[in-house]
Amino acid sequence: MVNKIVIVGGVGGGATVAAQIRRTDPDSEIHILDRCGYISFANCGMPYYLGRDITDRDRIIYSENDFAEKYNISIETHAEVTHIEREKKTIFLKKNNKPYEMDYDILILSPGARAVMPDLQGIQSNTFTLRTIEDMDQIEAFISEKKPKTAAIIGGGFVGLEMVENLHKRGLQCSLIDHSEHVMKRLDPDMASHVDEHLIENGVELYLNDKLKSYSNHGTTLHLQSGKTIQADITLMAVGITPNLELAKDAGLELGETGAIKVNKVMQTNDPSIYALGDAVEEVDFITKKPAHVALAWPAHRQAFVIASHLNGETIQRDGILGSSLFRVFDLTVAITGQNSQALKELNIPFKSVTSKGFSHAGYYPGSEKLWMKIVYDPKSGRLLGGSVIGEKGADKRMAVLATAIKGKLTVDDLTDLELGYNPIYSSSKDAINILGYKAREQWKKSNS
Repeated sequence: MVNKIVIVGGVGGGATVAAQIRRTDPDSEIHILDRCGYISFANCGMPYYLGRDITDRDRIIYSENDFAEKYNISIETHAEVTHIEREKKTIFLKKNNKPYEMDYDILILSPGARAVMPDLQGIQSNTFTLRTIEDMDQIEAFISEKKPKTAAIIGGGFVGLEMVENLHKRGLQCSLIDHSEHVMKRLDPDMASHVDEHLIENGVELYLNDKLKSYSNHGTTLHLQSGKTIQADITLMAVGITPNLELAKDAGLELGETGAIKVNKVMQTNDPSIYALGDAVEEVDFITKKPAHVALAWPAHRQAFVIASHLNGETIQRDGILGSSLFRVFDLTVAITGQNSQALKELNIPFKSVTSKGFSHAGYYPGSEKLWMKIVYDPKSGRLLGGSVIGEKGADKRMAVLATAIKGKLTVDDLTDLELGYNPIYSSSKDAINILGYKAREQWKKSNS
């Protein structure tokens, strides 16, 4: 049966699901509508373009014409969908200030999320967010034209930490302000402290347990809640995102406990003709089985495959997401998967934790670097619940092993028996993961003896 499939929103959700559908469905009519000017781009590459690790802007943008031709898809940018009439299976949109209507058989919502921009006294045009290509271009233009010397980054999450590094590369003296005791709330304090120290070692002025209260002096003097002031020629606001839910709400689609769009295991909303994916949907956490809102690229791509498969008559088994994530800050790679101690405490889930300091490869081979590792596990079964790894080399590899182990429902005892391969250039005869496992196993056995 030939369908008319309309997708609202592009990038990691909408563009990916369109491509996935076309791989198994050569006949259906597919339309993508996006309010911005770019249908598919690498969000995660934008900080590195601004830091000039990536020098060619086109490297992070998928040409609209190339995408449309490759997948035989109709694309409309600068087209804002304003309303859905579910009974008529019709959407209403505006483009160039003109109203249009479009019917559908299947509607897929990928509205994404927008960066939070607090309404602060004295805020000026030198304060930016980074969420779209348009945002990136505005920041690049400001840096190139105004030649700022100092920058303030508000928020110590993924975007904030990546932008500290990349603005520093552009020669700006950076200050980072975060309301928490440490940066990166997905890390436990004993792990996050390594990141704090590394930021300071690289010349970043760190203001923790503090908040931006207001601006003065044309937006270049920042007044903090503590009474401190910071001078910054440019400010990056990286305090979080808000899902774009207006369309879903107005259409009467059900929202979940997290406030994002509620979907079933095949990504359908409470209207079986309407699917949703990406940063605006609610997922299920693999460990806790509770609703979770995780705005990352991997879940969006997986969700796209789930939808495309379901439209092709196949139901993909889904057990929830771990929120595995990686980022670099100066010389450190920070890798996180699953739950941490603080989250488990808040949910009243029993756990034990173990930390260990290992090395990226054999100590006698040049270039071996420290690895700080931590895992949390179930005190009765020993089953892994989460982990984090920080280091200059090999953190990504160890997190990948931990994420696989968690998905495989392995225990700390199993970590000791993982045969991960040995060569002094890459590892030790007992890998850092094995050593972490032995340490956790000893603790686990003692607590259950």
